[in-house]
Amino acid sequence: MKKPKQTQLNPNWAQLQQKLKLNGSKASKTSQDSDEDTPKSILGKRKERPGDESNDCQINPLVPVNDDSSLTDAVAMDCEMVGVGQGNKSALGRVTLVNNWGNVIYDEFVRPMERVVDFRTKISGIRPRDLKKAKEFWTAQKKVAELIKGRILVGHALCNDLKALLLSHPKKDIRDTSEYQPFLKSSSRRALRHLAAEHLGVKIQTGEHCPIEDARAAMLLYQRNKKEWEKSIKDQYRFKQKQKKRKQKKKQKNEDASNASHAAIGS
Repeated sequence: MKKPKQTQLNPNWAQLQQKLKLNGSKASKTSQDSDEDTPKSILGKRKERPGDESNDCQINPLVPVNDDSSLTDAVAMDCEMVGVGQGNKSALGRVTLVNNWGNVIYDEFVRPMERVVDFRTKISGIRPRDLKKAKEFWTAQKKVAELIKGRILVGHALCNDLKALLLSHPKKDIRDTSEYQPFLKSSSRRALRHLAAEHLGVKIQTGEHCPIEDARAAMLLYQRNKKEWEKSIKDQYRFKQKQKKRKQKKKQKNEDASNASHAAIGS
């Protein structure tokens, strides 16, 4: 019995089959090698390696994780100043407030009461056109006062911002990153950009300052140290209360002794 004649493949088809088989083999090997060589994170995604190009796409911790712009129990504030008078006197040019998550709840350019002679653009980022339709100082001041009343106020060197706004805030409700003990270096205050780089791993203030970014950095520094920070505030309060009670007892003791002495003399 004759064997059936084998069908002759078209040379082009045979060549294509061979090429597909070869490519499939390579793809399988590449995939296997990649799975073996690439470590996985907890989420099963590829971990970044030092020097990897994708490091440029790292998530910025200052970017809010949601779009909730509600008013929270703690708010962070940052102000930018312009020069008035002879140029060496600072006046409010912009004020920004963000909530717990870093979302903006107030951000306005402010027209100073005195004529601006130096916009300090290289630092403030403020230009003449920004103040043409800016808020009047008293309007901005009133709004900020309403927003911070009864809330924890976070920021860096807040005394300067409050001074520019002609406002005050209870000391017990201020969380100033320039004064928090663990952030100090040899009892000296440090710039916000240095704290952000060291504790948050982000670069800020590399050119013109962005008050939104600065307020977010201050808020994140507070949030990441909130537990210890609030504990230190409570400990300070308790210590002051004890000192106050001791002084009152001592004063009362001296008064009692004085009264007893007067009574003895009178008798």
